[in-house]
Amino acid sequence: MVESMLEIKEKWEEIKEYIKDEYVLEDIIYTTWILPLKIHDVIDNKVYIIVPSDNFMALKYLNKRFLTIFNVTLSEMFNESFEVKFILENNIDTLDAEETVDITKNENYKKANLNSKYKFETFVIGSNNKMAHSAALAVAESPGEIYNPLYIYGGAGLGKTHLMHSIGHFILESKSDYNVIYVTSEDFTNDIVESIRNGNASTISKVREKYRTVDVLLVDDIQFIIGKPATQEEFFNTFNALHLAGKQIILSSDKPPKDLETLDERFKSRFGMGLIVDIQAPDYETRMAILRKKEETENYNIDNEVLKYIAEN
Repeated sequence: MVESMLEIKEKWEEIKEYIKDEYVLEDIIYTTWILPLKIHDVIDNKVYIIVPSDNFMALKYLNKRFLTIFNVTLSEMFNESFEVKFILENNIDTLDAEETVDITKNENYKKANLNSKYKFETFVIGSNNKMAHSAALAVAESPGEIYNPLYIYGGAGLGKTHLMHSIGHFILESKSDYNVIYVTSEDFTNDIVESIRNGNASTISKVREKYRTVDVLLVDDIQFIIGKPATQEEFFNTFNALHLAGKQIILSSDKPPKDLETLDERFKSRFGMGLIVDIQAPDYETRMAILRKKEETENYNIDNEVLKYIAEN
């Protein structure tokens, strides 16, 4: 561990260059956010990085945008688990990087239906999901401006839902006044069915208000609306209303739109208006990284050979 600490300090500039190349950062992004960062100290497994500013918003942005990237990079380069902490220059004496706002008390956050464990900080990036992660982060930073809709597809358990919740968290933490809703296609269908069953204009109006007045709509497993005419029609109209208003739409599915054989062409056309990205099954290294992240998050203590066995099988 001591050798790694010294190496991190000695190779700090090299580490930053590696991040620029590996994550294909534009020059303006690199020179604005990464290049000015300085290494302060490495204490135990904590790496303290100085943000040469007294701007708390800069600190907040770095935590949201680059914390995971630095954690992953250091783990990969030194084959050890490190915890990166960004600190403002005027907070060096106290090493105080914990100034965060509790957004869980925000009413919009309560209505968003987000899982508190699914954030960018806990998402393990690998070659199988790097493009999807980058696209999700870009949408989170500029909702409604690029990649609209964002359509993420892949097999079960590969991280689609995790990325969707991460987008929701990121947006609400930077834009607390935004109306964000995460919903499964099953819940969306149930809302439509219930409004039809009641058969009155007031109920239908409430459902439409719920979904058509949001700033960000995340619908998981969109493939399950296929074969449900009333649900499809309502979603089609909701999609059009939101897209026309410049609101962000994020969808997930187990297949790309072209492979959803019984889905109407009008849906396939609209789903392809933004960006379609996939998540593949993780390789061995990524599986190990996921297991170690789980071990760390849940405070487990698992023998390395056991982790290797799980990752291999």
